[in-house]
Amino acid sequence: MAYEFKFVRTVEFSETDMAGIVHFSNYCKYMEAAEHRFFRSIGYSIVADQTGPRVGWPRVHVEFDYKKPLRFEDEIEIHLLVARLRSKSITYKFRINKINGDQCELAATGEMTAVCVSTTKHGTMKACSIPAEIAAQIEVAPTGLLED
Repeated sequence: MAYEFKFVRTVEFSETDMAGIVHFSNYCKYMEAAEHRFFRSIGYSIVADQTGPRVGWPRVHVEFDYKKPLRFEDEIEIHLLVARLRSKSITYKFRINKINGDQCELAATGEMTAVCVSTTKHGTMKACSIPAEIAAQIEVAPTGLLED
C-alpha cells in the first residue's frame, strides 16, 4: 500500500510573477500534479476511464503556508503524504522543497482534501465511498512523517 509520492521538477518562467517569484496559484498546480502521479503510481488515474471506477475527485479544501520564495529555474521536490483516508475522502499533506545541491530547503507546506464523487443520471455530483480497489492501495502515512 502507498502513502507517499515524490517528484522533482524545474520552475518554469511562466510560473513566476513580476517580482520573479512563483505566483501563489501555481502551488495548487504542483499539488495536483503530485496527486495525479500518486494515483498513477498505484495503477489508477484521477480521471475515470471506461475500465476503472467511474468516480471524480473534487477538491473541498486547500491551504498553504509559504516559507521561502521559489524562482525561475529552481529545482523543486514536491512531496505528497496521505494524512487522512476516510470512507469518502482523502487528505494529503504536501512539502515543497527547493533543492540546493544535496540539501533541501522547505519552501512551502500545504494540505488538500478531495472527496470521492459519482455522477447521478441528472449530471450532479454526489459523495460516494472510495472504490474498494482504490482504497486497498492507499494507507495513511506514519505519524512521524506527517509531523512538521
